[in-house]
Amino acid sequence: MAYKTILVHCDAAKNVAHRLGVAAELAQQQGAHLVGFHARPPFQTPVFFDGGFPMDDFFKSYEASVKADLAVASAAFEKATKGRHLSTEWRVVDGFVENDLAVQARYADLLVLGQADPESSLPTPTDLPETVALASGRPVLMVPYIGVTSPPGKTVMLCWNASRESAHAATAALPFLKAAAKVIVLAIDAKSSPAGHGAEPGADAATWLARHGVKVTVQRDVAADADVGGTILSRAADHAVDLIVMGLYGHSRLQEMVLGGASRTLLGSMTVPVLMAH
Repeated sequence: MAYKTILVHCDAAKNVAHRLGVAAELAQQQGAHLVGFHARPPFQTPVFFDGGFPMDDFFKSYEASVKADLAVASAAFEKATKGRHLSTEWRVVDGFVENDLAVQARYADLLVLGQADPESSLPTPTDLPETVALASGRPVLMVPYIGVTSPPGKTVMLCWNASRESAHAATAALPFLKAAAKVIVLAIDAKSSPAGHGAEPGADAATWLARHGVKVTVQRDVAADADVGGTILSRAADHAVDLIVMGLYGHSRLQEMVLGGASRTLLGSMTVPVLMAH
């Protein structure tokens, strides 16, 4: 198994090069087709508009902003892929990024997005990665807005709780897991059960991964004060993990994002890339 189509979101963020670098490096390693995606948001009448100003002025400002953002995104994609032996494609759509990206993601093996930058003033939704992961059913590799010091995947931590979501994430991450020098299966507050973890939590997952040639160890832990997300981040730091794999727990209803506590903690405080799947 390998990623053969990788889709990367390209906006005009000042740190867009971080996710583009990870996506381009991964596409080159996997021999994948890399698709750069940019969405031009539709024009919306300002909520404070009372007819006192010509609408043409608002529209001209919108057109100039959209054109400038597209130029920045396109240049960043070209710079990240220049000189690499890659099959690439550049796509631009007119629409809301959270909707169109979810549709485009269904025709890719992996989607690479950036963590929300708290200082950004761009219209990109701050919850874009989780929204797309929940809506598309495809795995999302989320790159920290502070960037990475090296390509992710040498030491990987798989967060395992024997759920459908964690099984989906593990399967989606197999190209990373098989290539990693070390994979840690982390089971937190796990209890033996015939319907879930089995007699020895984490052992069944390790056996399955070992058959794929994955170099795996199991670590069982307890979350102090039920802070599962904080425990995951602490263990990732302890083991110098450069990629966390996890199931995304939550749902989107009437466009209101509802995530589990561990998911919220990880996505808000991550310092290394996170591959998540719902």
